[in-house]
Amino acid sequence: MTTKLKFDGDWYATVTDDPLPLAPRLLGTFVIVSPYADRVEREKFLADTFGSQDWLWDDPDILRFDPTGRQLVGAEFQMPEESATAEDRARLPATPAVRPGGLRADEVKNFRHEMCTVLCRAPGDTVLTCLRDLDVLDEPLEARIGIAPDVALLVQQGAVVGWSLTDPVRYLTSGFAAPDPDPPAPATRRLLTECLDLITTPLNDDVVDGDPSALARLRTAYESLRNQPEDRHRADALLALIATLVEDYGNG
Repeated sequence: MTTKLKFDGDWYATVTDDPLPLAPRLLGTFVIVSPYADRVEREKFLADTFGSQDWLWDDPDILRFDPTGRQLVGAEFQMPEESATAEDRARLPATPAVRPGGLRADEVKNFRHEMCTVLCRAPGDTVLTCLRDLDVLDEPLEARIGIAPDVALLVQQGAVVGWSLTDPVRYLTSGFAAPDPDPPAPATRRLLTECLDLITTPLNDDVVDGDPSALARLRTAYESLRNQPEDRHRADALLALIATLVEDYGNG
């Protein structure tokens, strides 16, 4: 059983029995598992904790720890733009099962943990799995540590090599608002998949290149989200997700 995890920069944390009691928030391409409710609170949270964080022109994954007890108190993960092929997605192992657990830093020291480079999407986008690189698929996973509800770290040979978010549509939100507690509408589930197609390769490349069929899909998704009468909180979150594409290419 995995008890100690290695992060980038030879930085280590010990697995505990206390996962974060915080629901994740899916803001665009970011998954946030932290207690702050706005940017001001976020800045204070970063100032009062230690670990990995973003800097100017640098966007690593963020894991923050309390300096007194050294326990994990928040995290942010960024989805990569590259989608794995169907063949590579099929290689993603289904085991081991997620084991709930928190983290305690071995020492009070900052570090940098590189964001993942490849996105593996389960059918229907029921699970989003982000990997350090495709080499992770060449060997079995050692553990999945559930650090928060539906959020897990992927471990291979003692090292953190990725993370996953289960049922991402449930956690869609805008700004720093809490996700809607009501179940997602079926239309929202379908449109999440379409929006993820549009913002990741290979379809995103077609949008940027001005491919007519890709631009037609972008405009259709935009209009569908604008006119969706139900689940407005999540629909607005998806509109924000494709807003830049619509602004830059929607009239092409």
